[in-house]
Amino acid sequence: MTEALLEITGLRAGYGGKPVLQGIDLTVAKGEIVAVIGRNGVGKSTLMKTLIGLVESMAGTIRLDASELTGLSPFRRARLGIGYVPQGRDVFPRMTVRENLQVGEAMRERIASDVYDRIYSLFPILKERAGQQAGTMSGGQQQQLAIGRVLVGSPQLLLLDEPSEGIQPSIVQDIGRIIRQLNRESGMTIMFVEQNLDMIKALAQRCYVMDKGRIVAHVTPQELEDRDTIRKHLAV
Repeated sequence: MTEALLEITGLRAGYGGKPVLQGIDLTVAKGEIVAVIGRNGVGKSTLMKTLIGLVESMAGTIRLDASELTGLSPFRRARLGIGYVPQGRDVFPRMTVRENLQVGEAMRERIASDVYDRIYSLFPILKERAGQQAGTMSGGQQQQLAIGRVLVGSPQLLLLDEPSEGIQPSIVQDIGRIIRQLNRESGMTIMFVEQNLDMIKALAQRCYVMDKGRIVAHVTPQELEDRDTIRKHLAV
């Protein structure tokens, strides 16, 4: 395996002193696209929030490249190169598309001079709607904006929590294609939580399966073609 970008060891985290994550061990190599899959309520979103620092870890370590992230604020983690797109998108509804994108500039001391050109080439709708209030856009367009905003900071690692949720299938396909393109052209490492089987199969090079706050299996996209595997790991 190529050099690891993200290494998680013995990670425990939760809410109000009650652990949800029960000792997660997970590694993502530079340039990989890795999915975290599993039924609802097994801790997938808690894992993402712990990685960006919105949930405090109780034990274990999180390393990004050479940096130990445990104890750092979400802002510091973003500055070190983690981009996080939360479940439900979280755009600023009364701000314009362009203003939403500009919020992403805080993630880096210096942004690339051509960054807006690159984002607009990936998401032409954002250029077209640059002066429109974000809250008036469709769910799929808001998801593209949320991803675009994070890309302003040129993260090393992009974390996506349920990127297909509540989005029409044609835009889900577009977003999947753009994420693959990002990975291919810039080598960006991507880790995503997802329930949509088509998106998992289209994007993931490897999948970690979570259950009850632990990693319980490791599957390839090819194995996701098998109905029994799906029933075992994803069926409610």
